[in-house]
Amino acid sequence: MKIIIAGAGEVGFHLAKLLSYESHDITLIDPEKENLYYADTHLDIRTMRGDGTSIKILKDSNVDQANLVIAVTSSETTNITISVLAKQLGAKRTIARISNTEFLESQEELGFKGFGIDELISPESLASKEIELLLNQSAFNDSYEFEKGALTMVGVNLTRTAQFVGKSVQQAGEIFPEVHFMPIAIQRFGTQYTLIPRGDTQFKEGDQVYFVTTPGGVDELYKLTGKTKRAMKNVMILGGSAIGEQSARQLAKSGIHVKLIELNPEKAFDLADRLPDTLVISGDGRNVELLQEESIHEMDAFIAVTGNSETNIISCLMAKSKSVGKTISLVENMDYFQLSHSIGIDTLINKKLLAANNIFRYIRKGEVVAMTKLNNMNAELLEFIVKPESDVCNKRIIDVNVPRSAIIGGVIREGKGNIVLGNFKILEGDRVVVCCLPRSITRVEKLFQ
Repeated sequence: MKIIIAGAGEVGFHLAKLLSYESHDITLIDPEKENLYYADTHLDIRTMRGDGTSIKILKDSNVDQANLVIAVTSSETTNITISVLAKQLGAKRTIARISNTEFLESQEELGFKGFGIDELISPESLASKEIELLLNQSAFNDSYEFEKGALTMVGVNLTRTAQFVGKSVQQAGEIFPEVHFMPIAIQRFGTQYTLIPRGDTQFKEGDQVYFVTTPGGVDELYKLTGKTKRAMKNVMILGGSAIGEQSARQLAKSGIHVKLIELNPEKAFDLADRLPDTLVISGDGRNVELLQEESIHEMDAFIAVTGNSETNIISCLMAKSKSVGKTISLVENMDYFQLSHSIGIDTLINKKLLAANNIFRYIRKGEVVAMTKLNNMNAELLEFIVKPESDVCNKRIIDVNVPRSAIIGGVIREGKGNIVLGNFKILEGDRVVVCCLPRSITRVEKLFQ
């Protein structure tokens, strides 16, 4: 696939890096030489120095042959312009990064597709939604919803109180026959190895396990994993960034008492005007005395979303030491993901990864309608729509040649989520959720083409 990425910032470089590993034909455009240097010397891609809104630059990048143009510069206006021009010059599909969430809320009404933009993405909005979902599933450290919650993926770290520790997947299924969840990936404690579970795979203490579950299965998982769902009443947010502001607005709408701490006094006053239902405090969130004065020990969750990853991590550790039940930290360095559970932070989120997940579904073959990468694990979770000509159509799961490094986690049929076993017959129009390791992605895609 020929892909043009305009903008070699954090999101653009991360996308170029991930896509280059999959042997796509990537062209990365940026006006700054420094932004392109590292990509040019470390990635197997083509780089072009120039303005992505230049028609000459776009033509020189062979935009008329592009399957996908992704505009992710720091300027919303530039991204919209690039997408419109690229479409007019022959690009098959365009994606623009935006920061104004009103565009997302009104994209159908405004008809962005009509003038050449196929998809709008906002990393900040994606991060805010991720935070809201994580707080809703408070005992889990990762989550993702398919079809508004018809199926939900949740990640949990198994403690010795989990009822199926020491049992195999098959034994757990026999003990809990009314199964409403399916284990789809396991990472053993202290390793970076991702395991797709089979019937004889044993659950062990310290495992990071991902499940796909129906709405009713979430409560079962709480009980069986020994976790407790805590009602979120009081939440403290550190950092008045776009993510902090959006999160505060959404959480306050759901009736949660929100305190937001912002270091810059002028910005804090502006936020107080825009967030009438949030208590905005001007101060340094790294100050222990300030946090204690603002009753951090009474908080159900602490969310650190400043522009500094280290500040966010240290602040979350401080909150954890004050017995805050749930901590979420925004980080920019992907390497930090490997440290999250060992240092005691519940969840790390990364804008680049969220944006990449959202964009990747346009690159996968077959009709992929949703996709996410599992945090700190070498696996992808994809939702395919079954077409009449798909290999899986009108077949029982047991008769489908699913690779051993992949597993069908569930099927959504007519809006209802189903946890399915071998005798379940897949029909046209079904939405099938599959978890797979990178080496099996091509084979899985062929099943749904």
